[in-house]
Amino acid sequence: MTGRNDGRAADQGRVYQASGDQHIIEHHHHGAAWAGPDSVRHPPIGRAPAILRDRGELVGRLKEAVTEGAGSTVFVLHGLGGCGKTAVACALFEHATGERGRLGLWVNASDQASLRAGMLAVAADRGAGDGELMAARNGLRAAADLVWDHLDRSDVPWLLVLDNADDPAVLRDGGWLRTSPRGTVLVTTRQAAGHWWPAAELLYVDVLPRAEAAQVLRDLAPGTGSTEDAAAIADSLGRLPLALTLAGGFLAHQVIDPWTMEEYGRRLQERPDPIELIDQGAIDAGNDSRHLVSGTWQLSLNSLVGQNLPEAVILLRLLACWSNDPLPLSLLANARLDLPLPADRVEMALRGLLDHSLTELVPGDIRCLRTHGVLLDSVARVTPAGERDQLASTAAGLLLHSLPASPERGLRDSLLTPLAPHVLALLRRIVTWPEITIATIESAAACALRLVTAQHRSGDYASALAMAEQATLLVRRRLGNDHVLVLRLRQRIGKATDRLGLLEEAADLHRGLLDDFERVCGPEALDTLTTCLHLSRPLVWLDRVPEAVQLMHRAVAGRAALLGPWHPLTLEARTCLLELPPGPDLDREALAGTGLVADCHRELGPDHPITLSADLNCAGALLNTGKYAEALLSARRALEAHERRFGARYPITLAARSLLSNVLHAVGEYQEAIEQAEIVRKWRERVLGPEHPWTRGIRDKLGRYRRSLAEATSPDSN
Repeated sequence: MTGRNDGRAADQGRVYQASGDQHIIEHHHHGAAWAGPDSVRHPPIGRAPAILRDRGELVGRLKEAVTEGAGSTVFVLHGLGGCGKTAVACALFEHATGERGRLGLWVNASDQASLRAGMLAVAADRGAGDGELMAARNGLRAAADLVWDHLDRSDVPWLLVLDNADDPAVLRDGGWLRTSPRGTVLVTTRQAAGHWWPAAELLYVDVLPRAEAAQVLRDLAPGTGSTEDAAAIADSLGRLPLALTLAGGFLAHQVIDPWTMEEYGRRLQERPDPIELIDQGAIDAGNDSRHLVSGTWQLSLNSLVGQNLPEAVILLRLLACWSNDPLPLSLLANARLDLPLPADRVEMALRGLLDHSLTELVPGDIRCLRTHGVLLDSVARVTPAGERDQLASTAAGLLLHSLPASPERGLRDSLLTPLAPHVLALLRRIVTWPEITIATIESAAACALRLVTAQHRSGDYASALAMAEQATLLVRRRLGNDHVLVLRLRQRIGKATDRLGLLEEAADLHRGLLDDFERVCGPEALDTLTTCLHLSRPLVWLDRVPEAVQLMHRAVAGRAALLGPWHPLTLEARTCLLELPPGPDLDREALAGTGLVADCHRELGPDHPITLSADLNCAGALLNTGKYAEALLSARRALEAHERRFGARYPITLAARSLLSNVLHAVGEYQEAIEQAEIVRKWRERVLGPEHPWTRGIRDKLGRYRRSLAEATSPDSN
């Protein structure tokens, strides 16, 4: 039936002033139309937190809305499921009823039936008679109009909490959400889209800071661990209030064999399914999955499916293959996904996740997405086994597309750091998913190999070493010790160890790896020959030159036989021979150095990394064989080329600048030698640290250069 409207009510779906009646067509709901009046006077949430940590500013803003005379306001608390929105609402409810003398009204708005029953109970509380309630029940009067008419005429100011309004359409249908000068409305929801709340003030509820999260655990389980123990657990739980509450409850209620926080944290890390352990802290969740980490977000996913956005669920399952660290959105830009998620639906799916607070955008120079770690673990836990391999394969493919196949050809250093945790997270996920195929595991291992190589080439040797070690441990669990990708990751461990100045250790690593490559791939395989070159480098520094020379010549001969004399890898091996220290071996190679440079220019071009290395190594060989004038021209040319190709701070560019300082000192240009060496010292101290052998070496050079300058400018020198 259609009715009248006095003109003061706005469209359905908006927050508006309620006055008068608005008759609309309604569905008839059979059964009890309202609950008893007392049912809405108390939050039905069990025991409220004794202390609300780190919500002072938020609660303070809300308290202003329940001061004397305040009204006609709607606040919307939005955030991820389990972040404590209801706890904040409860704190305001207690303040409003206990200290401000307001009437508190609490309604569960999670579904249409609960909302309707609760709001009719509000009307009954505010004086609606049985006849009015029966008319609303039977559709003879708009139920929302009845409720708001009595709220407008309330003899005391009130606070109305509409809790768990995760589907705003439930509030819109029937016009349940309005404002009144007699009171304040507070809505809790996971739905962050502003268009649902056009006249409301939106307040975001985030996870807790580290210190406050740790204190929550100590509040709930006193005496079970130190502040640092609690902080470590809080980090593992992503500082999510629901997870913290469950963990604290578990620790506090154990009787037979109580755990300490330290043991709980260790068990949390060791368990293949940490979510199961977290949920054990729920004393009695009943049928409400909001009280369990494993189930609280399923409500949002069900809502997305109900809104014809099943692709959002697929996208979240894909995100669960990666880390909770910020994820560059470039991974998803123009992505061709091998999933039931068409490219033209990715944007819509992502918007659905954002609107339901299942993920969030992170501002910064690189646009990123961040999803809570406990949520990702929960989603991964229930991802159907039949979908896991396809999801992991797609995740690996997107990472491979974003990581440079040839780091020298367009290093994207800005992406290396944000992508690193996602590569490791993917490896960890596939280790725990037995359904993953060998092909997918190999793709994920290839991601790690590309990343480590790029980190190494950018000069971040410590990160390259840490990544290679962690990736090797994970990959070998599924591929075994003798898989070629495991061996190649071990190669990167050895190279990073070498660059960090641990020469004896690097030599031992490469020697063991050479034995394994010879056994698995054969003595003439390319990987075996590459390991010969890797081993020769620390041996030169350790003054084991004859063995190093033998390995270099083995690599040159082997690569030439397999690939031909002009192949880039053969030319690369020849350039290594120019790095030998002064002596007969270097004298022989230096004679061929000019020809090598010409070969590289002809076969690869002047800007190819191997050509640049040949130029640089040839300059070094000229210096070490006493041809200073030629060395100076070659060193200047090499530095200019490296700066043009890689930039001034790139490790090889710094090596070129260091060589130039050596040549300048040799020809008596002491002041310029000092200036060039100072640049190298500054960046090596910043990147490698003050105690790295290369840093100590450049400091020693500076000392010699300054002494030479002082002697040359001393009056006694004339």
